[in-house]
Amino acid sequence: MARPIWSGSLSFGLLNIPVSLMSGERRTDLSFRMLDSRDKKPIRFERVNADTGEEVPWKDIVKAFEYDKGSYVVIEKEDIASAAPESHESVDVEAFVDAGSIGTRFYEKPYILVPGKKAEKGYVLLRETLKKTGRIGIARVVIRTREYLCAVMPEDDALVLMLLRYPQELVDPTDYKLPTGSASSYRIADKEFQMATQLIDSMAAEWAPDAYHDAFRERLSDIIKKRIKAKGATAKVPDEPAHREDAATNVVDFVALLQKSLKDNTRTPAESSDQVPVKKSTSKKAAKKTTKKAAKSPATRAAKKTARKAS
Repeated sequence: MARPIWSGSLSFGLLNIPVSLMSGERRTDLSFRMLDSRDKKPIRFERVNADTGEEVPWKDIVKAFEYDKGSYVVIEKEDIASAAPESHESVDVEAFVDAGSIGTRFYEKPYILVPGKKAEKGYVLLRETLKKTGRIGIARVVIRTREYLCAVMPEDDALVLMLLRYPQELVDPTDYKLPTGSASSYRIADKEFQMATQLIDSMAAEWAPDAYHDAFRERLSDIIKKRIKAKGATAKVPDEPAHREDAATNVVDFVALLQKSLKDNTRTPAESSDQVPVKKSTSKKAAKKTTKKAAKSPATRAAKKTARKAS
């Protein structure tokens, strides 16, 4: 069962209706992962310094705003936190407007308001009053860390919360070259209007959303199913642990180490397997036992055998 994004209240005037904010959309996009065609291994993208080419751990990454080409100002976490709105779980209706007064370009993303326990009466009261008056509520809502402008509107038995775009986010149609003026300016005859009207009337139908499907996704899903059944068409990709933003990257550059070793021409001698260190706190009996054990080791026996042959 879907979980609410938050549970709070829908308020207008002095009325407060307990509600839960639920997602109103379902993602059905097919996601793909990139593999190396040669061995079918997953491709990994790394965070590298643009100048040095070295990988940068999450803990050393900061956010910045490019205010001019190539010029950045670093934005600290405290700056973002100070700009974020006060987190509160409520939909505060500020005004009611005619439903048809908002252009379609303003609507962005749907959510569904579900009434809380014993809140059905207030929920139905607002829903039916909006239907009767032909109005919708304009409100503000905080989702996670951002405040949005939204519209509360009735749809069948539900109150739908639709996120709205701010005017600054929309392109003015007048920015483009569009045909302006009356129809007569384009020499459109009355007969052409009549024929276009007849054509539209002949194609008129009730809106039936269930009749429409994502044909591309369905065809691609069928192809994927066939590919899965085909022999040798699948590849097993091991799960990789998710990167944490605060996790440091510890990658050993063996090439650099080898180059440095060749340059210095030095090495650290490895300890012999028959050299067993004895702690100072070890008793004489334990030390004697350890010495005997070392004397019986294969390396010690081989060294003694070589010495006898040499003598």
